[in-house]
Amino acid sequence: MNVLSCSINTLYDISGVEVGQHFYWQIGGFQVHGQVLITSWVVIAILLGSATIAVRNPQIIPTGSQNFFEYVLEFIRDVSKTQIGEEYGPWVPFIGTLFLFIFVSNWSGALLPWKIIELPHGELAAPTNDINTTVALALLTSVAYFYAGLSKKGLSYFGKYIQPTPILLPINILEDFTKPLSLSFRLFGNILADELVVVVLVSLVPSVIPIPVMFLGLFTSGIQALIFATLAAAYIGESMEGHH
Repeated sequence: MNVLSCSINTLYDISGVEVGQHFYWQIGGFQVHGQVLITSWVVIAILLGSATIAVRNPQIIPTGSQNFFEYVLEFIRDVSKTQIGEEYGPWVPFIGTLFLFIFVSNWSGALLPWKIIELPHGELAAPTNDINTTVALALLTSVAYFYAGLSKKGLSYFGKYIQPTPILLPINILEDFTKPLSLSFRLFGNILADELVVVVLVSLVPSVIPIPVMFLGLFTSGIQALIFATLAAAYIGESMEGHH
C-alpha cells in the first residue's frame, strides 16, 4: 500500500511540472490547462474529419483515403496481434486510438503554426508537449491492462505478484506502478526535447540547419507514437497471459 500511495503521489506531483508559461482556464474549483485542451480538440477534429471523409463512400476496391485508412487499420491490427496474441480483437480500437492521437499530436507540433496564435499567457504547442497529457494517456493504459487481466483471470490475476516467490511481492507491485511513469516521461521528454532543439537551432541558424532537424523530428515523433502503442499492447498482453 505504501508503494501504491507513493506512486500515485509521484504521478500527482509530476502533473504540476511546467516548462515555460501556460494559459489556464478556471472551471469551478479546478485550474485547467486551456492551451492543452485547445490543441487536443484540434487533433481530435482532424482525426474525426479524416475518418469521416475516408468512410463517407466506402468502395469494395478501396482507393485514395479509404485505402490509406485501411492500411493504417491493418498496421494497428498487426501490432495488436503481435503483442497481445489471438485475443487482440477487442483491443484494436483502444490501441489504434492511442496510436493515432499521439501520432497526430506529435506531428501537429512540427507541422501546424501554433506560434502565430497569440494567447494572454503562454503559447500553443502539441498536446503531447505537456506532461499532463502524457500522464493521462499512461494512466489510461494502466487501467486498460488491469482491466484486461481481471476480466480474464478474475482475482487470481493478483497471484502474479507472488511469482515466482512471495519475496518479490514489493518489486512486482512497484513494476506495475512504475510503468505509467516510464510511458509518460518517455513521450513527454522526447517531444519536448525535439521542439526545444528546433527552437534553439532556428534562433542560431535560421535558414539552414532547422529543416533537416524538423524532418528528423517528424520521423522520431512517429516512432514515439509507435513505441507508446506497442508498449501499451505489450502490457495488456502480459496481464492476460501472465508472461509475454
